[in-house]
Amino acid sequence: MPRQTPSQPSSLKTSDPPNLDEIRKRCSGLRSRLIQDGLYQPQKAQAEVQPAAADAETTALTWRISPEPFRITAEDLRAIQELGSHLLSFYSALNRLYSASVRGSQPRWISRYLDQGKPETQIEYGRMNRFKQHLPGIIRPDLILTEDGWIVTELDSVPGGIGLTGSLSRHYSELGHSVIGGPDGMVDGFAKMIRSIAGRSNPNLAIIVSEESKDYRPEMRWLGNRLNAAGLKTLVIEPEEVRFTEDGLTVMDGNSAVPIDVVYRFFELFDLKNIPKSELILYSAKKETVKITPPAKTHLEEKMAFALFHHPSLRAFWPEALGEKADAALLRIIPRTWILDPQEIPPQAVIPGLTIRERPVSSWNELASLTQKERRFVIKPSGFSERAWGSRGVVVGHDLPEKDWAQALNDAQARFLQSPSILQEFHAGRKVSVWYDDPAEPKPMAGRVRLSPYYFVSEGKAELGGILATICPLDKKLIHGMTEAVMVPCAVKD
Repeated sequence: MPRQTPSQPSSLKTSDPPNLDEIRKRCSGLRSRLIQDGLYQPQKAQAEVQPAAADAETTALTWRISPEPFRITAEDLRAIQELGSHLLSFYSALNRLYSASVRGSQPRWISRYLDQGKPETQIEYGRMNRFKQHLPGIIRPDLILTEDGWIVTELDSVPGGIGLTGSLSRHYSELGHSVIGGPDGMVDGFAKMIRSIAGRSNPNLAIIVSEESKDYRPEMRWLGNRLNAAGLKTLVIEPEEVRFTEDGLTVMDGNSAVPIDVVYRFFELFDLKNIPKSELILYSAKKETVKITPPAKTHLEEKMAFALFHHPSLRAFWPEALGEKADAALLRIIPRTWILDPQEIPPQAVIPGLTIRERPVSSWNELASLTQKERRFVIKPSGFSERAWGSRGVVVGHDLPEKDWAQALNDAQARFLQSPSILQEFHAGRKVSVWYDDPAEPKPMAGRVRLSPYYFVSEGKAELGGILATICPLDKKLIHGMTEAVMVPCAVKD
């Protein structure tokens, strides 16, 4: 278990008479620390930003500050800790399933789906034998707390929020809260993961952040500073700063050329064509002069994986590949998911597991006329797309008029060859309440919560480094980082 801060102040409860001055004092102190870390926009700077530019420039740097962590039960914590090993097994099994499909020992349609819309060069790169066993070094699921327990809506192996969660964990710990993972769980977990990949204790790390991911540079710089302070040489750079030689990659640090041992890839594979020197970076990894994580395997970044997990013809594969315990645990929390393939199916066939009014469905077009109450589905771009992260391109069925829902279904099918989409059951989050520091006065907010645990993989084990809670107001259908959200680390209830 990661180390914890020993003391903890009493928890605020919305039923208790609140000490508004104390809440404001705590939040002001936290805000000042986050501004010093470069992770939060000062209020004066917020006011000076024009409304038209606010979403583009400041959304990632402003949120509602809460005086305390989000608290989960000890039982929930144990389940979330166990989930790390289950998800690592899931990635490993998915990797084996894909390889077996390519060889023909599993159905070919599996790899065809996972390769759909990807450039041939990237597919061939991800299939190279030298990368055959490589898996992501960080695993972050998005967990929605519902009335019936947790639901995993997505998996992310190139997650944002690492530095943010690390900074929040440190500062809430400084206030005396025993946050999960402790003050340094995120930094220690990241460093241990990098050293495991490098196979040595003192590698030089380059965290390469693309232009598309520039909003995350402040938190990656924070992470880099903390890693350097912990003794892991780290440079946070843009792709064009990389220098290539046949002996490997280097980057200038002042007047010195520093050899790079490990690259942490903070850029998406769909964006490779826009990333300077990406071919040289991947070439160096292929020649094994540098290690790269997460591995450049498009099939491991596909949301279609959840559909494969529930596919009836693969149901026998998963318990054998995962083990009965992990398979049962994931069956409880992975929502039913389908690949929106527009291909017409035979008249006698149906879409497995999908029913309308207790009647099996044989065509996606049958979903177009569902009532608003029946449209409890989400459409998501599946993996290899600029619309596939940060809730971009996500369509919530019961949040749309019938005409727009029907159009969304048609659009998803029309894009299938270039960018497949998935259909997933929608699970509403349970109502929770948190305090936050409103400009007028501190107040409680009713909302729904997403938990994002960060697991760092080293020596074949996935260890929990920290958990970020994002609580959005009840009127928001999608839970993600936004100016109206409360974002805090997690702690265990007393």
